[in-house]
Amino acid sequence: MFTGRVAIVTGGTRGIGLAITEALAKEHAHVAAGYSKGKESAEACAGKFRAAGHAVSLHQGRVDDFDDCQRVVNEVLEQFGRIDFLINNAGITLDKTLRKMTSDDWCNVINVNLSGAFNMTKAVLEHMIARGSGRIINISSVIGSTGNIGQANYAASKAGLFGFTKSLALETANKGITANVVAPGFIGTEMVAAMPAEALEKVVAKIPTRRLGKPEEIGRVVKFLCEDDSSYITGAAFHVNGGLDML
Repeated sequence: MFTGRVAIVTGGTRGIGLAITEALAKEHAHVAAGYSKGKESAEACAGKFRAAGHAVSLHQGRVDDFDDCQRVVNEVLEQFGRIDFLINNAGITLDKTLRKMTSDDWCNVINVNLSGAFNMTKAVLEHMIARGSGRIINISSVIGSTGNIGQANYAASKAGLFGFTKSLALETANKGITANVVAPGFIGTEMVAAMPAEALEKVVAKIPTRRLGKPEEIGRVVKFLCEDDSSYITGAAFHVNGGLDML
């Protein structure tokens, strides 16, 4: 159990982030769930957790804004006194082929998906070093390994998390901090459900397990990496994709 521990989960009120919030909250961590928009739905989400007896607080901010990340981290520290786990989950897609992709399409995805992880990690790192412990988990994607038509920006941002995490792991391994990547495949979230039925059928046909992943399957891997018994695991990538890409 994570009683007394505090986790920040960016994008923690929807999709995979919601499943991560649930996995940690059920283990009695206090989860500071980050969100950028959709205040009403975020509050409804947090209300359900609280009604079930779980400790979840909401913190609105933009991960692509360095100063805003520092503000959110300071807010969490002021309210709860510590940060044990950082899960960099927030991400967006702006899909277009490279020929049609604009500079803004590129920069916006990189700024949220990759720079966002830097911004949040930078904001918590000195606190974790001072405490001599911490878990940093970056949520990448199978697309970061395979690439995908129309997703050059998304693939680049998710691939970048692998190198970022390995470098961070090397720098912090002797400071009681671990840094790891979880790379989901196609998971049954709102984002995937919005795909055209025909396209989704083709995707599932390529997955050896012949099904989409479940958000809670990602949540369980994140929970495992946060456990005290996982302290010897750092710089590793966990590919949870039903065998779609075997590395």
